[in-house]
Amino acid sequence: MKRKKITIKINSTYKFLQVTNGIFGLTPKELSVLAAFIDVGAISGDKNLCSVSNKKLVADKVGIKDYNTLGNYIKKFKDKKVFIKEGSNYNVNSFLDTDTNIIEIEFRRTETNS
Repeated sequence: MKRKKITIKINSTYKFLQVTNGIFGLTPKELSVLAAFIDVGAISGDKNLCSVSNKKLVADKVGIKDYNTLGNYIKKFKDKKVFIKEGSNYNVNSFLDTDTNIIEIEFRRTETNS
């Protein structure tokens, strides 16, 4: 089995999310909104990533006038398993923990009977 290793320098949350996006299939705008949620959540320390105060900060950061519009993104993130709801709180999927230093992704090809 061949193994290949690449090193990617990541200097922002957005860049980190771009690298992992093949799993979640987010649009560039969704990546921007998600990066803002992660960055704001790290600063605010709020248990609920999608609290009203966090949504207001995220909306301001990404240039959305009405923070309630973020509800559409939150639903998409929940549907795509980017956000995990625990009780009444939303948290980011643990795979997207930006404090991670190394991510190893293994691809395995499977034969299909066609």
